[in-house]
Amino acid sequence: MVPKIHKRGTRTIGLLYYLYGPGKAEEHVDPHLVASWDHAAPDPGRDSEATYKQLQQLLDQPLALLDENERPKKHVWHLSVRNGPTDRILSDQEWGDVARRMVAAAGIDDPEQGAGCRWVAVRHADDHIHILATLVREDGYRPDLDFDAVRVQAEARRLEQELGLRRLNPGDGTAAKRPTSAERHKAARQGRERTAREELRETVRRAVAGAESEKEFFDRLGAAGVLVRTRVAPSGDLLGYTVALPGDVNAQGEPVFYPGSKLGPDLSLPRIRERWSGRRTGSRAAEQTVPSGPASARRRASTALWQAVLFMDGADDGVAAAYIAAAGEVLDALAKTSAAHTRRELREAAFVFERASRSHVRAERGHDRALRQAARDLVYSGPALGRGEDGATTAMVIDAVFFLVTVAAHWHGKKAHAQQAAAAQLAAEHLRTAYRAAAAQPMGVLAVRGRSLALPVLRRQVLRVREALPSALAEQVLAEAGWAALAATLADAEAAGYDATALLADAAARRELASAESVSDVLVWRLRRGPASRRPGGADARRRLRPVGPRRAEGREPGREGPAAPPEVTGLSGIRELSQIGAVGHAS
Repeated sequence: MVPKIHKRGTRTIGLLYYLYGPGKAEEHVDPHLVASWDHAAPDPGRDSEATYKQLQQLLDQPLALLDENERPKKHVWHLSVRNGPTDRILSDQEWGDVARRMVAAAGIDDPEQGAGCRWVAVRHADDHIHILATLVREDGYRPDLDFDAVRVQAEARRLEQELGLRRLNPGDGTAAKRPTSAERHKAARQGRERTAREELRETVRRAVAGAESEKEFFDRLGAAGVLVRTRVAPSGDLLGYTVALPGDVNAQGEPVFYPGSKLGPDLSLPRIRERWSGRRTGSRAAEQTVPSGPASARRRASTALWQAVLFMDGADDGVAAAYIAAAGEVLDALAKTSAAHTRRELREAAFVFERASRSHVRAERGHDRALRQAARDLVYSGPALGRGEDGATTAMVIDAVFFLVTVAAHWHGKKAHAQQAAAAQLAAEHLRTAYRAAAAQPMGVLAVRGRSLALPVLRRQVLRVREALPSALAEQVLAEAGWAALAATLADAEAAGYDATALLADAAARRELASAESVSDVLVWRLRRGPASRRPGGADARRRLRPVGPRRAEGREPGREGPAAPPEVTGLSGIRELSQIGAVGHAS
């Protein structure tokens, strides 16, 4: 049940004509009253003798008690209450009860407080009603409507439970402002998939992803083609900014500008500056602003994402919130730089995860440096191809960000952040789809190689699986379609001089596998990334991941913060022929 308070108006008669009329966006069928302030208001819909003018005069009668200069400029209050498509159809009596509960919750007409405002509830469709009220009580006083939207939303959650309707997640006031109906209709007329407000929010989020200064942020906005205005104090200090889409104009032909805070609570200039406050100057990470290429940037991003996954389990709330917010930046950067066959799903994932990146838990900036640097690297590395090493490492980083988004969903769930948890779960589904598209080619290459292995080599890999994994899990892996890719990966590790059995055992023990869609895919991914070697306190794991022969992976530089080592020089990812093939597998 979705209650929506519309903009206040000045003409009661105009709204009545609309509610009883044929409709504009949808057809109005059998318009009639289901409830009113006195249970006896005339109904122009079903009473042939009643007129709109009679009903309007009765509704507006309390205005006559006030002097003209005391009357509110906009006295018409309008609330619509709509059920979902899967909800049962309520009767007129049930809708009437809903209307009475809503006006009482809003403060329009509460029977416990005596005479209230005059109002009517009109039904012209199965799934919703409209409530019209005059914002002057019969005793001449005006109702207290502070937080009326919050109160009607809370009442809707109670009604959903009582009436057996689909239960929506309660809001917490941290969501971005939704587009108005006028903005949605305007986008439809112009043939745009999203409203100007939504397009600008996405553009600003991409511009801020990994940015390290105001100049860089505004340069990116300019490069994106949006119109930008800044607000400057007399001292010359920058106070804020507004943005507009070219071609999005008002009735006077002027561009429609939106302040950053109206696009999203975290997109005001002061909130954006908080991201930069955690940046270290003079660090090695800050010096490397342009990575060698998309594949290299994606491997580094994958490492940073996995480090965040590992640290999230025991992190303080503020640190966890910073990781989650920075994960949104990585998603924005991926959506901007990935190939066409994954771009749409990544864009959708970033769009819905925006809701999960914000809560009442204030992010402690500074802990998210590695993720923000990863977003920066992705942006400056340029667009990636959908094949070869670019395609494989894209699958790798999508897999890593999927896990972080899933951890974020669990974290929000434990904190009872219902809206954020639902948004993260929806983003994870988009990431699953994007991953399948990105991983199809590299996994196909691995599978072909695995099926071409010599029989003695293949038998050794079967024995390794049965030695490294519990018997039931081993037989499951051997029966999966992804077994051929895992066999090729183990053979590659063996040929490179690694103890493949120890690597496989470590990969299986790293995190649970019960929720994996394909255990073999997940194991291939873990082996080719070797993230255990970068796990906090993982000295034993580092020893296991070193080659058996003379070739050794480099360690972390003494005193260097962040990930223990970049993937190019740690574990299996240090072997070129392995790192070029890529990543796999999802567990939720």
